[in-house]
Amino acid sequence: MKYTSGLLLIPLMISSYSIFAQKSEGMDEMWGDQKVIERSDIGARAALFDDGNYSMFIHWGIYSNIGNKWEDTTYYGISEWIMHPRRANIPAKEYMAEAKNFNPVNFDAKAIARLAKDAGMKYIIVTSKHHDGFAMYDSKSNDFNIVDATPFARDPMKELSKACKEEGIGFGFYYSHNQDWTFPGGNGGPSKTAKGKEVGFDYYFKEKCLPQVKEITTQYGDIALVWFDTPGKMEKKYVEELVEVVRKNQPNALVSGRAGHNLGDYLSFGDMNIPVRNVNGLWETVDVTNDSWGYAWYDENWKSPKRILKSVISTVARGGTYMLNVGPKPDGTIPIEAQNALRGSGEWIDKYPQVIYKADPSPWGKALPWGDVTVSEGKLNLCIYEWPLDGEIVLPGLNNTIKSAGLWVDGALESLQASKSGNWVTIKLPARRPEKLISVVELEVQGEILVDKSLSIDPAYSTELPVDFARAENCIIEGKRWMEKFGEWKHISHAHDWKDNSKVSWEVEIMEAGYYQVDLSYAGAGRLVWRIESAEGDMVQNQQNASHVYSFYEMGLLKFEKPGKHTVSVSLKEGDRASASLKEIKFTPLSSLE
Repeated sequence: MKYTSGLLLIPLMISSYSIFAQKSEGMDEMWGDQKVIERSDIGARAALFDDGNYSMFIHWGIYSNIGNKWEDTTYYGISEWIMHPRRANIPAKEYMAEAKNFNPVNFDAKAIARLAKDAGMKYIIVTSKHHDGFAMYDSKSNDFNIVDATPFARDPMKELSKACKEEGIGFGFYYSHNQDWTFPGGNGGPSKTAKGKEVGFDYYFKEKCLPQVKEITTQYGDIALVWFDTPGKMEKKYVEELVEVVRKNQPNALVSGRAGHNLGDYLSFGDMNIPVRNVNGLWETVDVTNDSWGYAWYDENWKSPKRILKSVISTVARGGTYMLNVGPKPDGTIPIEAQNALRGSGEWIDKYPQVIYKADPSPWGKALPWGDVTVSEGKLNLCIYEWPLDGEIVLPGLNNTIKSAGLWVDGALESLQASKSGNWVTIKLPARRPEKLISVVELEVQGEILVDKSLSIDPAYSTELPVDFARAENCIIEGKRWMEKFGEWKHISHAHDWKDNSKVSWEVEIMEAGYYQVDLSYAGAGRLVWRIESAEGDMVQNQQNASHVYSFYEMGLLKFEKPGKHTVSVSLKEGDRASASLKEIKFTPLSSLE
């Protein structure tokens, strides 16, 4: 790394259990045993993540043609699970018969590869076989595939592989190695063959899974990555054999962390999960351009270019790689709304490539109230999400001397005034933002970047501090995930298991003394009474309502008599302790409220 973190190292409160092993209502969403892997451990393969940091995911199959509507009923949530018993519960024979209706006549591999490149993405990963068992390529080992079973009768993976190479971007495959809902013996599939013979997982593995992984790793030239998914309780010997095939046939390809049994090359976070704090080693998070991975006829909840950029930057700033999904329509085209958002964000990346490519994570270890930071060639890229009303942004805990500060405007750096008070750096900005989406300030300092990672409260912006950065006494802080719609995951950390003497505490540094509005984000049942107090004795206690949805509730004004470090704690004084779940605290300086 190009910088040295400073004085306070905050312990990581989220356990591997809370990230990867929680279940939701019996849904088989186990993402497998995974561990942090350092770049040096996998050599040249790490360059895909080091250099790129941003890629395209494509979910495409028979489910795209169904579009989450079956027998006049719409099933809201992710569409690629439409066949599952918890969704439309489509019998295998009926689902397989739908292949005759799948004819994506407007599929254009060159257009999709060009879209990925225009978006600033460095490689494409596409579903070669999802949990439904349908192969999106010309599989010789099983005829339930797009060439043999549909009127389309072409191998789109051949075309897409060729188009990616022509555009100079990488190409790789998703493959569901454990689940197969239409082939005998696959997890979730029938237990008997067409001849009535009872079979188990070994039959599926030898007759379909292993041969198909051999096909995708030998028939498409060099590939960048094999993205296995949902290993569940798959035995280690099977995963080992698949990884061995990839290593033999594609020695330069990465293997996803979801292969299982810690046999992947990197850590793969749960769906739609961008961590709030830096994570060491090689890791990736996957997200969607709307709500569903596969196409859903009703889903118009498209991410804007700015929201895409914030997700990409925030992932890179935490040290990871961001893979963003598109779901082609039944005719094989990418929805125009997704295209527009991807090109809009791609134009920004084209102007500021240093923010994303080969960039190091933020030395602060977390987002800042006004935006986020990446590091390239020893320079800080300050990405301002929300332009300041008072014309200034503040950097806490920067111990270096400032060499220069400049705002990127039309491809050139315009000099800015930067001043220091202790280790607080104030940068003055012009009244008008130069970028419609996200403006970038480049800050150069003397020597290695030295940052005190202590928590701080911004003197102008609202500062939100999740419980990830708190210490718990007589209660539990751990990860929590749930689905809004089916398969639409939300990930947080929360403090729960409250008792009479429970509290969570943050040590924070204040630049300016004065009053700060304090709000809490929590969920629960009925009316809850919370107490927020500082170590100096100032205290706010208030009763507010609660619901199962996490929301910020106003608590009151807390006064800090002097600048410097303060400890702030939260305790639950009255109410339904069993249901109370605290997510974060927010401080807003009184001057921002006037």
